[in-house]
Amino acid sequence: METAGRLLNRNFLLLWLGQSVSQLGNQAFNIAVAFWVVEKTGSATVMGLLMTVATLPGVLLGPIGGTFADRHPRVRILIVCDLLAAAGVLGLAAALFLVPDRVGLLVALLFVVEALEGVIRAFFMPAVSACIPDLAPEDKLEAANSLNQFSIQAFLLIGQTVGGVLYRVLGAPLLFFIDGLSFLFAAASAAFIRLPGTRRQPAPTEELGTGPFRRFLAETAEGFRYVWARKGMRDFMLTCSLVNFLLMPVVVLLPFYVQLYLKKGAAWYGFLMAALSAGTVAGFLLAGTLRPRGRARAAGIILSLLILPLVIGTLGFLRSPAAALAGSFLGGAALGFINVQLAVTTQSSTPAELRGRVMGLLGTLSGGLVPLGMALGGFLGDLTGKDVPLVYGVCAVLAVLVIVITTSGRESREYLAQD
Repeated sequence: METAGRLLNRNFLLLWLGQSVSQLGNQAFNIAVAFWVVEKTGSATVMGLLMTVATLPGVLLGPIGGTFADRHPRVRILIVCDLLAAAGVLGLAAALFLVPDRVGLLVALLFVVEALEGVIRAFFMPAVSACIPDLAPEDKLEAANSLNQFSIQAFLLIGQTVGGVLYRVLGAPLLFFIDGLSFLFAAASAAFIRLPGTRRQPAPTEELGTGPFRRFLAETAEGFRYVWARKGMRDFMLTCSLVNFLLMPVVVLLPFYVQLYLKKGAAWYGFLMAALSAGTVAGFLLAGTLRPRGRARAAGIILSLLILPLVIGTLGFLRSPAAALAGSFLGGAALGFINVQLAVTTQSSTPAELRGRVMGLLGTLSGGLVPLGMALGGFLGDLTGKDVPLVYGVCAVLAVLVIVITTSGRESREYLAQD
């Protein structure tokens, strides 16, 4: 088998190349969306609702997407998802070119496209996560996750660094068009991937000859039972959901923080996002280099979890763009370290035939409250008159309390320390 003993094999390289390029275009899209909404509507509520619509389908459909990834060819799922995303974004770009002054119509179309991409991600992400262990040697799984996320974040960083500048130079329609082309490239790259053959174990209901819909539900329920039976995993993911909920107002209000408190424009919003991504890349590299095990891994994850909200809470009180860049970098480093270590812990401890379902469920559990947090962030932004320091500070304090309470439990610490 081509993947045996070698991390940088042809199939793995094709996977991360396609993802990296699509991230480059998608980040340009996200920056264009953020500042187009700020300029055209000036409403934090609209921003929050838009982010809610983009994330809600992934939360609701994550378990279904995971089961789908375990039942169907995962590479085929990636190709179809990229093609659908390309069609949606290119259609939106066409609308902005043709009717640039129909703001109400364009906002409505933006909601539709964001919802479509949310549904697509619900199927795409579990398939990607389930593919990685099939493309990399078992003893290099940690390095594979680090390299994959490093590559994605590196291209994402480039998109963020230049995205704000390109928004001013090229405008939102052209950036949307570039994003659509990046999805087409990702689909073409995935078309050349050849996964090693794996035999799917049938669920008990499948052996009894029940209908396909009931078998699908039974297999989805099997994933639920697997996660729910592991208390440490379950409790920690629910805690991640609360922390993500509390940090979402920070994401929603970031463009307003840049505009109102740093007194900068779209370019600096892109720079802050780029600093966050650069820090995330550093966190990936740190996790892949140190490769902590057992209690050291648990301690590293807990420390990173505490650093993240503390840095984010401080960010709202900073008025220096340079200091804001440094804070974004440090927060990103903590986030990157957490993501790699949690991915490795979950992938290595989950049977291959359940991996798609478990990754989908973990996405649902950890992100379950994210859409509500985004909607609440937009509402609080308008309610407080865009008082970013107040919102950031309160959210950070509450997040730290949640983390301290959860990590004091033995089951959560044992889950984080398992190899």
